[in-house]
Amino acid sequence: MAKTRTNRRTLDSYTVKSINKTVRAGDCVLMRASESSKPSYVARVEKIESDNRGGNVRVHVRWYYRPEESIGGRRQFHGSKELFMSDHRDIQSADTIEGKCTVHTFKSYTKLDAVGNEDFFCRFDYNSSTGAFNPDRVAVYCKCEMPYNPDDLMVQCEGCSDWFHPTCIDMTPEEAKSLDHFFCQNCSSEDQKKLLNSHATSRHSDIKVSPLLD
Repeated sequence: MAKTRTNRRTLDSYTVKSINKTVRAGDCVLMRASESSKPSYVARVEKIESDNRGGNVRVHVRWYYRPEESIGGRRQFHGSKELFMSDHRDIQSADTIEGKCTVHTFKSYTKLDAVGNEDFFCRFDYNSSTGAFNPDRVAVYCKCEMPYNPDDLMVQCEGCSDWFHPTCIDMTPEEAKSLDHFFCQNCSSEDQKKLLNSHATSRHSDIKVSPLLD
């Protein structure tokens, strides 16, 4: 005899009793990993549903991947709190939610006064089957021409507006932090400084761009 299919209904919100937090569609959450040694998974809730009796609550989620979970693996410019928004969707028990978190845009993350344990950022979409990223090109900085890692200290040239790692310009982090003004080697001549100062209101930099997987 065939089993009767249980009708499910969509919920506007659900309170996870173990953490006393209310979750809604659009929220980002931490979910229990399959192995206790692994960090919590991060996902965005797209839908919450339960059976007609209000039990067996499940969440439809879209997973964020950490760099080390991607096909290319973690690279030097990836921040410690960086995530990729993947195309991998799943349905999980709401009871696996361990907490709520915030996944910021890259720009808003770099402006945070302090980064908490529940703060992450995302600047790329990720195709979990092909390993492709969107966007597939990224701005690069410094003499080393690496994408910006918000975990690394950098100083900005007042001439060309490019950013530089202290170690790439033979400077210690302490020296970089004490700078009031900085001009890179290409902008450091007196004539260039005078020219730049006379056009200070209109100067801008040409952003260098490189393919992401080069």
